[in-house]
Amino acid sequence: MSENQPDGKKQIALNIVSGKSKHKGFGAGSIDLNSMSPVIIDRGEAKIDIGAMHAKSKVERGIKFSTNKEDVPNGRQVWLVWVAVDRTPEGRMYGGATACEMLIDDEAKRGWKILADHVNRMDYALKRRFMLDDLGSEDKATLKSLLISHNQEWWDASPEELKQALEG
Repeated sequence: MSENQPDGKKQIALNIVSGKSKHKGFGAGSIDLNSMSPVIIDRGEAKIDIGAMHAKSKVERGIKFSTNKEDVPNGRQVWLVWVAVDRTPEGRMYGGATACEMLIDDEAKRGWKILADHVNRMDYALKRRFMLDDLGSEDKATLKSLLISHNQEWWDASPEELKQALEG
């Protein structure tokens, strides 16, 4: 959610290989992830953790992940929320947000997540969708508080769909 970019530097984007584009040059056939921020909700606290872009958030480091929930019987629920910031003629706003579940057991250094689900939900946020129904009421309140404190103007300009999704 940062707007800072060193002067004179080209923005880096994730390249998507496609033979359809006739445009050549820097950034051709790319998805711009500069408007995407990962938020980790853990133990009642929400924090922006850019490391989550590469599955290396603070809570994920040192954890061996499984796709089998039964491998992590003592895991605590942690949420990764992808938040996309939209730019409109009127200004910026939170344009998409999707939540992905993880289980983390720090003591056993084991975790559960479905990486494909995390990637798909990042894509959904990029496509300006809201998928926050799985969050509990406390997690919704925590996320709402972070978004408002990060930038009140963006929150005020955001769609009613987001505000309603974080009400209950």
